[in-house]
Amino acid sequence: MTRSVALSRDLLLVTGGAGFIGSNIARAAAEDGYRVVVADWLEDGPKWRNISDIPLHDVIRPETINDFVEKEGGRLAAVVHMGAISATTERDADKIVARNIRATLDLWDLCAQKALGLIFASSAATYGDGTQGFRDSEAGDDLAALAPLNPYGWSKLFVDRRIMADITEGRPRPPQFAGLRFFNVYGPGEAHKGDMRSVVHKIYPSAEAGESVTLFKSHDPRYTDGGQLRDFVYVGDCVEVVRWLLESPDVSGIFNVGTGEARSFADLATAVFTALGKAPNITYVDMPESLQKAYQYFTQADVSKLRAAGFTRPFTSLEDGVSAYVNRHLKPRNTAE
Repeated sequence: MTRSVALSRDLLLVTGGAGFIGSNIARAAAEDGYRVVVADWLEDGPKWRNISDIPLHDVIRPETINDFVEKEGGRLAAVVHMGAISATTERDADKIVARNIRATLDLWDLCAQKALGLIFASSAATYGDGTQGFRDSEAGDDLAALAPLNPYGWSKLFVDRRIMADITEGRPRPPQFAGLRFFNVYGPGEAHKGDMRSVVHKIYPSAEAGESVTLFKSHDPRYTDGGQLRDFVYVGDCVEVVRWLLESPDVSGIFNVGTGEARSFADLATAVFTALGKAPNITYVDMPESLQKAYQYFTQADVSKLRAAGFTRPFTSLEDGVSAYVNRHLKPRNTAE
């Protein structure tokens, strides 16, 4: 992809850049010719491996982000903000306010001051149980009607509402902004995420060994066991949306990022076995009671606004995405180990 950014503004800051989606964005941006600066905490886990093969310009700690933008704003092409607490199970609301709300709004204000585009991660968790649908409306009443099921989803909706209020009321804003409501993302770079990994990553070892894999039973009579539906989107498609936005500075808004097609967890597990050339072997277990109270049985992105804005690239099918993930990333990793 050819960049249109001026050479004097060739730095790209990717917060959460060693994380799952962030590291994939950082890798693609480096390939596109940006001098990529990653902001993240690597700590003592395996997350550093996500960026070990990327020719980065720099790595900084998240607590220095604002100082970095103040200093380097004139050389930055944009800020891609993927840094956040992404665990839907996190219950420390004060921590979520600090890292998800406050950090994002600080960057919003700073990007407005420095005239920098800001692409940031929102989430399909803003839609709660889905009773209000999955339309990425920016209208205040539509945003107010959403009821997230956990503090994580609330934090993402909080930012969306505040930003749209700023836009509506004419307060300072970045020249470009895009809040991306990612649906159920899977793909390379998620190994460090523990229980927040995709089902593909979780069941792969058992499926590869020819053993039975476990999925949750349904506790809603409208859905069969394994029939719970999600919009599973390959991380490579998320990267392409960000790439397109960086090349489309006139496009702003809140956008769903999903395939637009809901598929079942049973379909997902079957795709893993198929990619391995094995017959499906699935066992269903009871869902923990704590999870039952805040469980989405159906998600499906309405991507009509993203399409209308000009993103025409097709999304990867579930079968093709899982096959690519298994055969290009999970299998080679096992061979290397």
